[in-house]
Formats: sequence, structure tokens, C-alpha cells
Amino acid sequence: MLYDMRTYTCRPGTIQKHFKLYGEHGYDTQRKHLGQPIVYGAVESGDVNSYVHIWVYEDAADRATRRKALNSDPDWKAYLAKSAEAGYLVSQVNQLMVPAPFFDPVKP
Repeated sequence: MLYDMRTYTCRPGTIQKHFKLYGEHGYDTQRKHLGQPIVYGAVESGDVNSYVHIWVYEDAADRATRRKALNSDPDWKAYLAKSAEAGYLVSQVNQLMVPAPFFDPVKP
């Protein structure tokens, strides 16, 4: 199992605008290709202009296949253009993780 944790930071005062844009134009398309994330949440302490989401894949090959399909979807490309035009995002950090040996992952 492979976890893809992504942390995005928005310009101060724009996170709710970004969520609205993503909710209307990106979320359904992304879920169509990547499945249901196990976490999608706004940061409540620390950098409150950030949010985190975690997607689960069987392995690196599964992730590559799904992300390739997502990135070739015209609806996703349209969302990315809208997001870039809005300019709400200022940074992105991706971390790929595997479960610890003692952890029994729950599949979404």
C-alpha cells in the first residue's frame, strides 16, 4: 500500500475561495480517477492557510496509472487552468509513505 499525502498552502484569505473552486470543478474529477481520499482537511493549527489530502494506492504502478488518467482528463485540465488563473495556491509538498510494519491499514 502507498499513501500519497499532499499539503497545499494558499495565499492568506483565499483558502475558502480555493475550496469553492475545487469543490465545483476539481473534486469529482479527481475522485473519478484516484478514488476516495482517506483524508481531506483544512489545517486548524499551525499554518491555517493550508490543507492536506491523502490518497491510497496499491503501489507505485497503481499510482502512476491513476495519475496518468487524471492528467489526461479534459475536465481536470480545465480545473487546473481555472486554479492557475485564480492564483490561490502558493506551495505544494508531496510525501509518499508506506505503512509501518506493525500497522494494519484500513482500505477506504
